[in-house]
Amino acid sequence: MPSLKNHPFAVETFFESSLVLTYAVPKEELMEFIPKCLELDTFNDKWAFVAIALVNSKKLRPKGFPVFMGNDFFLIGFRIFVRYTNNKGKRLRGLYILKSETNKNKMSFFGNIFTHYNYTTTDITYSLHNGIMGVVSKKSGLNIEVLTDKTDVTLPAGSPFNEWKEARHFAGPLPFTFMYNSPAKEVLIIEGVRENWEPKPVEVLKHNVDFIHQKGFKSIVLANAFILRNIPYYWKKGKIEEWKG
Repeated sequence: MPSLKNHPFAVETFFESSLVLTYAVPKEELMEFIPKCLELDTFNDKWAFVAIALVNSKKLRPKGFPVFMGNDFFLIGFRIFVRYTNNKGKRLRGLYILKSETNKNKMSFFGNIFTHYNYTTTDITYSLHNGIMGVVSKKSGLNIEVLTDKTDVTLPAGSPFNEWKEARHFAGPLPFTFMYNSPAKEVLIIEGVRENWEPKPVEVLKHNVDFIHQKGFKSIVLANAFILRNIPYYWKKGKIEEWKG
């Protein structure tokens, strides 16, 4: 049933860690990747942003279910920073999902029944040693390594941001996720609720991400990288509204 994919119930989990690398791309190059109901969330009216989030998720389950019924998954999400103006005229800031990956078939199976997040299962090797976090997937062409415990981190070379205060505005996770049903002209809005949101800058040692490179962007640069730890998180049941654009 197609309606099952519209996030029909709330889901809760615990983010042991959430590492987000955000890339800046000229806004003209990202326009084709989002539906017409959304607009790009830009910086200086020039740069738009595509990010990869790498989440070590614990005890993911329908909200209200006992903890022992939850499952542990590693989740990888590719998303674009966007804005949406709802029918009440309120501008909402959030994400548009391009693709999602996980380390377990169970998550792919149920994720694709209850969401539009386009899950696939891949090999994921996660490591944390002497402050260096690594996430590698041979199948997906992913090799990321960051230094998590450095205190005087500088912005990546070529970043459009002048300081970390600016960069943090595009750190994620953002309050909303949006999907669009074009034939029905319906927007699905999923609100996330978080606690202890304190993104910490990290130094990126490696960032080979085939999925992003394959998009063929002419101008792309690593803009920032943040990590969050020990975050209770849940997503509310999805809401649908007609897009009147």
